[in-house]
Amino acid sequence: MKTIVFIRHAKSSWEHNITDLQRPLSKKGISDANLLSEIFKDYNFQPDVIFSSPALRASSTCEIFMRNLNSPKSLLFIDEQIYDFGGNRVLRFLKHMDDAFNEVMIFGHNHAFTELTNSLGDKPLDNLPTSGIAMIQFDIDQWKDLKKGTTKMILKPKDFR
Repeated sequence: MKTIVFIRHAKSSWEHNITDLQRPLSKKGISDANLLSEIFKDYNFQPDVIFSSPALRASSTCEIFMRNLNSPKSLLFIDEQIYDFGGNRVLRFLKHMDDAFNEVMIFGHNHAFTELTNSLGDKPLDNLPTSGIAMIQFDIDQWKDLKKGTTKMILKPKDFR
């Protein structure tokens, strides 16, 4: 059995004239990431590993979650393959993960995460919003066999404000 928790980065700020990779979180994004991470804490999910896109908005969201979940920094790996907006690179990445990892948390971007949540999960989703969380469980032993699983949870900030 394998589980992936997809977390879309929190709302970013467009106030600065910087590259897409350097875009920081907005105040609302920081607030939503704190809110959702505190709610997610109640699920007692203990990841074996945490992956994040190198984009500042994704890695900052990841840091907020890790701090609020008391996750050790040793679990975190930044990987440029997760800086993907279509989903194909992320899917390839997932299928090549170490099979020793059963519980995975990954921080990244849309449309990739909405696409993956829909193609891998069993509950249709129009859009995984910023700071949104989708947990999908798979009846597999090896990541290379990744196929449709069961959507166990979808959390959206607007449902808790």
